Amino acid sequence: MNTDPVVRQSERITDMPNPAEAVADEGLASAAGADETGGVPAGPSGAGGAPLELIAASLRRERRRTGLSLTEVARRAGIAKSTLSQLESGTGNPSLETLWAICVALDAPFSRLLDPPRPHVQVIRADEGPTVSAAQADYQATLLAACPPGARRDVYRIAAEPGHARVSDPHMPGVMEHVVLSAGRALVGVAGEPVELGPGDYICYPGDIPHMFEALEPRTLAVLVSEHT
Repeated sequence: MNTDPVVRQSERITDMPNPAEAVADEGLASAAGADETGGVPAGPSGAGGAPLELIAASLRRERRRTGLSLTEVARRAGIAKSTLSQLESGTGNPSLETLWAICVALDAPFSRLLDPPRPHVQVIRADEGPTVSAAQADYQATLLAACPPGARRDVYRIAAEPGHARVSDPHMPGVMEHVVLSAGRALVGVAGEPVELGPGDYICYPGDIPHMFEALEPRTLAVLVSEHT
């Protein structure tokens, strides 16, 4: 499919903010220059060999989760704003003590910097799930997902043909998507880790990270529910 009805331009977010833009937004000087993180000059890895890109991405993600500015996180951690800016751009070389202080400021477990949580994905096959039958009709209802309090859901009918996968950019934070395949076969779910579904199969996955839908058979049909919390 060439369009994704769920994505609203005003609600799109990038996977990670541009480090240069983040520095400019905070009114910081260039992160280039002397290393203020207490380590040696920046290289391909830091903090005991952990990839700097992974640490940088994790720091940006966790700070975005809290909604705190560079200035506020740096103040709480007792480090310079330029130091935090370097680390978020992947040019710093942090010591264990520096990273630990930042984790405390972000109220995040230290392990989350090096082992980000995997997205929660739920799959229910066509013959699975709690089912209730009607007394006077050949009718069965299977509960796939209950709507949490305060959530809003949009429902879409999807028709897709083989050829090209539809890869969707992340939606607004907190979006969950539910898909029930009606006909055909498709690869659906988190980009890089899609699940093959057949008629009647159900999958739930986070919509605020890249995700995909790829038809494997002609006239593939599905129902998509986008849940906004």
